[in-house]
Amino acid sequence: MKHVLIVGAGFAGAVLARELAEAGWPIRVIDARDHIGGNCHTPRDPDTGVMVHAFGPHIFHTSNTSVWDYLQRFGTWSPFVNRVKASTGRGIFSLPINLHTINQFFGKTLSPDEARDFLATLAATDIQEPANFEEQALKFLGCELYEAFFRDYSIKQWGCDPKELPPEVLKRLPVRFTYNDSYYDCRYQAMPVEGYTEVIQNILAHPSVEVRLNTAWDPEMRQEAEHVFFSGALDQFYGLCEGRLGYRTVFWESENHEGDVQGTAVINHTRLDVPWTRVLEHKHFAPWETHTRTRVSREYSKETGEGDIPYYPKRLEADQTILRRYMERAGHERGVSFIGRLGTYRYLDMHQVVAESLAFSKTWLHAKAEGRSLPVFPAALS
Repeated sequence: MKHVLIVGAGFAGAVLARELAEAGWPIRVIDARDHIGGNCHTPRDPDTGVMVHAFGPHIFHTSNTSVWDYLQRFGTWSPFVNRVKASTGRGIFSLPINLHTINQFFGKTLSPDEARDFLATLAATDIQEPANFEEQALKFLGCELYEAFFRDYSIKQWGCDPKELPPEVLKRLPVRFTYNDSYYDCRYQAMPVEGYTEVIQNILAHPSVEVRLNTAWDPEMRQEAEHVFFSGALDQFYGLCEGRLGYRTVFWESENHEGDVQGTAVINHTRLDVPWTRVLEHKHFAPWETHTRTRVSREYSKETGEGDIPYYPKRLEADQTILRRYMERAGHERGVSFIGRLGTYRYLDMHQVVAESLAFSKTWLHAKAEGRSLPVFPAALS
């Protein structure tokens, strides 16, 4: 029996590897980096002892009980509510926008119904169906909140005019007319006590799974494998032959300090004259730990160039045209499937990645057993 080759040792590849291994398939997982976990990698800073979210903050959240129960097998999880703050030209406020934000920002003491009515008076009434990010914000928030919290931040984060972004980007952030300042509306919100790297290591810990790090994908590997699951960038798999898909990448400047610098895990900096998008203080991602020193990272966003790690798919109109050409190419593939955020060119949270890999493994195994054609993309894209 040939092995199944999985390219990428993040959540998408690890969960798929585990499920196929438990079904009896020999699995080889490769990753070009020197660690497992992909962008969820959480090493310890040797100077401070703080667990670091090396590639940006990852807070697990889901309302999918099956995904939650599945991950309990591979690590100990502690409740963690993500409470993001935004530093604006008028002070520091809670995000997402909630009743406290509205009252604090406008100097009022509104009740939930009063705040809802008040925001309606600020909203743009000439926008029926928002066609872009800016129209979505103006229709539901009005000009002042949009400019204070989202306009400049979006320009820094996405590198384009907010009018070019789809309205769905803003829809991911709710507006609440209560004092609930949790970033997510999910039943389960937690952090792995020993970090994501350990969880993924435990997922991969199966006798039929072989992991090879510092191993880049080579198309010649297809000849040795029964099937390839590719979680790298879709356009790079095809050598950018149809053009480069638009991504934003991020990078960090980090420092160690004594004590506590900002008192919380994440503060977004919404003004354009501040070059970084947010500041992370990593020890606040693990409040059950005590550290006398701290590690702080300033996060910057830029366009993804050659050699950069792609993070956030932009999915602008031009990108959608290029994506359709790559998907048409992929539809003719035999023996290759594409998974994860990069392989499917979608913004996916961790719980969505885990759910898709669990479902995709079942689909692939059933198709294999019945001799049917094997799926190239998860069901959401098929």
